[in-house]
Amino acid sequence: MPSLLEPGMRVRHPSLPDWGVGQIQSVVGDRVTVNFEHAGKVLINAAIIDLEPIDDAEA
Repeated sequence: MPSLLEPGMRVRHPSLPDWGVGQIQSVVGDRVTVNFEHAGKVLINAAIIDLEPIDDAEA
């Protein structure tokens, strides 16, 4: 999954929808930094958590 993620993409955390929409800031290996609407900047291990890419129409 990390190979499909790139900076600028908008995503949701599958088990924490209250964090809102996040925008990927950086991807280094399995480490993805995402800036979420309601949780701020969070470092995600994409080997463990499958972030859900969203279309801009869904945001």
